[in-house]
Amino acid sequence: MATRTTTTSPSRPAPAPSADPSPCQGHADFSFEALVQAYFDCRRAKRNSASALHFEIDLERNLGTLYDDLRADVYTPGRSICFVVTRPKAREVWAADFRDRIVHHLLYNHIAPRFHARFIADSCACIPGRGTLYAAKRLESKIRSITHNWSRPAYYLKLDIANFFVSINKQILHGQLARRVTEPWWMRLAEIILFHDPRQDYEFRGRPESLQRVPRHKRLIEQPAHLGLPIGNLSSQFFANVYMDALDQHAKHAIRAQHYIRYVDDFILLHESADWLNAARADIEAFVVETLSIRLNPSKSILQPIARGVDFVGQVIKPWRRTTRRKTVSHAIHRIQDLDQDEIFETANSYFGLLGQASHSHTDRARLANALRRRGHSIQSDLKKTYRRTK
Repeated sequence: MATRTTTTSPSRPAPAPSADPSPCQGHADFSFEALVQAYFDCRRAKRNSASALHFEIDLERNLGTLYDDLRADVYTPGRSICFVVTRPKAREVWAADFRDRIVHHLLYNHIAPRFHARFIADSCACIPGRGTLYAAKRLESKIRSITHNWSRPAYYLKLDIANFFVSINKQILHGQLARRVTEPWWMRLAEIILFHDPRQDYEFRGRPESLQRVPRHKRLIEQPAHLGLPIGNLSSQFFANVYMDALDQHAKHAIRAQHYIRYVDDFILLHESADWLNAARADIEAFVVETLSIRLNPSKSILQPIARGVDFVGQVIKPWRRTTRRKTVSHAIHRIQDLDQDEIFETANSYFGLLGQASHSHTDRARLANALRRRGHSIQSDLKKTYRRTK
């Protein structure tokens, strides 16, 4: 394991929660209960991480210290962990300390609803109830509408933002946040999270050569200070939606795209005319450069008839059916064949859940079930889950 550490200020002793009002109490408009709720929201997916376990060793004291730091306006983010994932493609991931993740959830819980109320219904990802299944079903509904239940021809235009997360301009995003976060204390907290540079204090976990698998233009480490959000934090996912809302509003109200949907930085427009879609692409290309200081990825722009199938959020939509992308199914089968026995149970059931999102998934689930049987596992009769292997 390679570690890179920068100089940090010495940690101070953790005080007990103060019973006296903080000098900033009139400004910090949140309760201890809100912080506890943020903690519970944060630990759902991070309960067994080393950072979370360390925080929970002295949970009450740590929460009290964090509460006092926030109310006294002395909170500062801690050290991040950087590592590289290679699937589906190599990319940097930055994991904030568990204590900082609680603060991210605190901010998100307070300000996200006002932004969600403004987002269009076709904006997906990091919005309650709008995950990949919502996106796939909504696109399928739009396709059936424009093709009159697959009886008429139409086209789709699929576009993608080049190097999205490392290209986000923090100054532009700051202005977008400031227009809706009018409370001074909450805006200060948003600024602390937004402008925190994890590269100033981080630990790299993994082999140093693994970082070379990530192209330089896709590394946060290589970007100037005013560009880029760290992939891996709730705050980054939420900020990305705020950033791209400008495009959503432009597509709906300026271009007047009746059939448009976006998932993070991938978005699709549908129309009966290929010429109209080409004109829309030119308009969007100019808009994102001028307004958001980002650009489209020309290698991932697709314009073709809907009847050939539309690949979106891991599913392929064809007449009367939605199937899981072939590459995803093949990867699941090969991974089950190579996994250690003690990892198969949770991984396989995750794959069953993923494959089950498609409307036509029986064949794919049967292939996964056969791979599991060869590893000695029993499968539920409806091919929706596996059981732990008994010794």
